Amino acid sequence: MCQFCHQHGEGEKWYFNAENYAEDLLSDLRRSKYIEHFFKDPQRLKDRINMLDTLNRMPGFVQAVIKPAIIGRMKKMHHGQVLPIEDVEEIFGFVNSVVRLPCVCRQASLGTEERYCYGLSMVPAEQSKLKGIVEAVGADYLTGPDMKGLETVPKKEALEHFKELEKKSLIHTVWTFVTPFIGGICNCDHDCMAFKATVMKSLPVMFRAEYVAKVEPELCIGCRNCISACQFGAINYSLARSKVAIEPRFCYGCGVCRVHCRKKAINLEERYKVPAAAGVW
Repeated sequence: MCQFCHQHGEGEKWYFNAENYAEDLLSDLRRSKYIEHFFKDPQRLKDRINMLDTLNRMPGFVQAVIKPAIIGRMKKMHHGQVLPIEDVEEIFGFVNSVVRLPCVCRQASLGTEERYCYGLSMVPAEQSKLKGIVEAVGADYLTGPDMKGLETVPKKEALEHFKELEKKSLIHTVWTFVTPFIGGICNCDHDCMAFKATVMKSLPVMFRAEYVAKVEPELCIGCRNCISACQFGAINYSLARSKVAIEPRFCYGCGVCRVHCRKKAINLEERYKVPAAAGVW
């Protein structure tokens, strides 16, 4: 179990704890202001990512002090975790409304509107304080060229969108806005600022999933579709065996590789049951 499971999930998966989605948490003025600021200035995210390049050029002893401090702050303010599609579906099962909105990260990194992000609420969307806070920001990217703004989406439709994005190798992630409040689920790749920070800049701002992928060798035919689908470089191919293998220490447990496997030779197992990955988050 990750750190948040112990702190905010009573020993269970923290993102299944309905209390962490409670609208009452938005009565905290600090949290409301943080959400407002987060959506108001996408460029700030890009600037912070660029600052990591400077940090990574500093001496190791400097990084050893600064990076843990940044990670500690992110865990308190805006931290995430990778999820497989099964866990996304379970979350959709107990929240009351799902709202699709443009991705802040893609706006900052690409300057385009991509609707890969979803806000979650335990109340109907029209009653949601989170939806009201985001709409009140008035940021230009929230309206975009199609003028959809924030879209209330049936949960079944949202889940189908997640599955379609998974076929395109995007990974699902759940996020806090001043921990432990969970405000949304995103679909990430190399254009995502959190992905860049965690995977490319060595500053983890999201936990790996509670799972690790495993290949069943007798089923694998060595098609290697999973290798091109993996965002984390966790899958290797053996020419001599004509099969792939997953390095559990590098696996984030997103489960995307399963969608691309022609023989359904890949499964997920609980991370704590895999000694090589049990303590790797």
